Amino acid sequence: MTLAILNARSPGTTVCPSEIARAITSYGSWRDAMPTVHAGVDALLAEGLVQLSWKGRLLTRRTGAYRISRPSQTA
Repeated sequence: MTLAILNARSPGTTVCPSEIARAITSYGSWRDAMPTVHAGVDALLAEGLVQLSWKGRLLTRRTGAYRISRPSQTA
């Protein structure tokens, strides 16, 4: 789902992990999906399919708040 949402966006945009959670769950239960989203993001990051950033700074791993983007973009 993460890659599908990113691919539907304009280049240079980022996605909040909560948006991914909302896309895979029913209304109101998206917070319960966050551990699944984080695990999926970790796997995509390890494969080099996404990059993470926060406030314009690239992150090498997922810690705290973060945004998701395509790896060819700069944060």
